[in-house]
Amino acid sequence: MKDRKKEPLRKFGIREFLCFSIILFIIVTLCTCIGSVMIPFRDTLQVFGNAITGKSQETVKLASSIILPIRLPRVLCVMFVGAALSLSGAVMQGLLKNPLADGSTLGISSGASLGAVIAMAFGLVIPGLPFGSTTIMAILFSFFSLLLILSLAYKLDASLSTNTILLIGVIFSMFASSFSSLIITFAGEKLKTITFWTMGSLQGTNYRDAALLGITLLICGGLLFGIAQELNAFAIGEDNARNIGVDVKRVKLLVLITVSVLIGVSVSISGCIGFVGLVTPHMFRRFTGPNHKVLLPVSMFGGAYFLLAADLISRTIASPRELPIGVVTSLAGAVSFIYIFYHTRKGQ
Repeated sequence: MKDRKKEPLRKFGIREFLCFSIILFIIVTLCTCIGSVMIPFRDTLQVFGNAITGKSQETVKLASSIILPIRLPRVLCVMFVGAALSLSGAVMQGLLKNPLADGSTLGISSGASLGAVIAMAFGLVIPGLPFGSTTIMAILFSFFSLLLILSLAYKLDASLSTNTILLIGVIFSMFASSFSSLIITFAGEKLKTITFWTMGSLQGTNYRDAALLGITLLICGGLLFGIAQELNAFAIGEDNARNIGVDVKRVKLLVLITVSVLIGVSVSISGCIGFVGLVTPHMFRRFTGPNHKVLLPVSMFGGAYFLLAADLISRTIASPRELPIGVVTSLAGAVSFIYIFYHTRKGQ
């Protein structure tokens, strides 16, 4: 008897959303429980319930003093960063028809990191902006980095082949990292803080950071979900997509801007966390198939799951010390990158 191939998930409706949301809530609760001080699952749920209903936390005072001001904002930021990076990776892979496209492999994250490092090292301030210059600089540098990388790749190879984009991305990453290192060297008393941040860390994040990430993800995610059908059309080529009525220039510009904003905001808060946008969309594409109407929301949830697990490992594996979360994701991502690259070349 022949093995039946698993049917891909054909739609992402209310039932699927609720199922993925319940799994996410359980993971968030577990990540909030576990740490240098272990908090019972039931106490964590009680703290959440009391916070939502406005009841007194007197019966779980110790748990609430750890969860609400320290762990919960961090876990929320991890969840939103994972979702944002994974969504960015899935969209870029669809636009470029390249399974290796991701903020880290294309060099966009390095560009955003360079912008943020400049803002932090020189103490740049933009008046009237509540979230400071770090976020704005990271967004601007990620946008121009993406434009530069794709423009150079197109000049060298009009077909935008995998090898050309990756080569330009690696060269640009080295270039941006060199400049970042040069700036960090002269950062003085900020040296230690910036160095740890560049390796990827969400230590010390707060509810303001979580709110910024959540609002950014809501707006950019909504825009990208709205062009899911157009991204499906890109699978048959730009010319064919244009022939069936897709405004190719508008879609490309929208993707460039939204991906730059998502990566820029994420990097400004979390530092460089690599390979999230590479691993999760590729992993879940096997489950959903190539339909972006399903792939985008599933990748977003998958990115949140993946980064929450990585953050939990980074906090607990060497307790009481904490590893940079970027170290954990890079270890997992490097193996996945080799696997995906091997199968991509094999299929050519």
